[in-house]
Amino acid sequence: MPIMQKRLNYRPRIMEDREGLEVIDLSRLRGNQSTFQKIMGDVSKKSAAQQVVIGGATGWVSGYLFIKVGKIAAISLGTTLILFKLAQHQGYININWRRVNQHMDEARRTLEREAVRQYPQMMDKAKKFVQENMFLATSFAGGFFIGLAF
Repeated sequence: MPIMQKRLNYRPRIMEDREGLEVIDLSRLRGNQSTFQKIMGDVSKKSAAQQVVIGGATGWVSGYLFIKVGKIAAISLGTTLILFKLAQHQGYININWRRVNQHMDEARRTLEREAVRQYPQMMDKAKKFVQENMFLATSFAGGFFIGLAF
């Protein structure tokens, strides 16, 4: 018996479709949730106090990680730029800055077009989420700013 079947005590139901092919029904396996999902459940259906605690804690962790990862990214990017300029100055590499600028302008125009097309949809989704989960959203924002301070 496969490991999945032993662990769940469930044998998938095997059916045949119209063409005579075997179809394995795994719908009961979808109900198997991770430990995190079992503990948290649907946060929007929890009490206001639980939403504030969960939002504040996740916001604080997100803000803290944002600062730490941002510092590492800034140091990495700065070091890379310095090394490129040093290598260019020494003659190891030759950068065609005109071509780089053309590609940057093209990427900027594409990004602007996509942002104009998708921005209203994203803002509507964000507004709807904040309205439906006021306690969670505001405590996340507060926790995020506290995390930025650390």
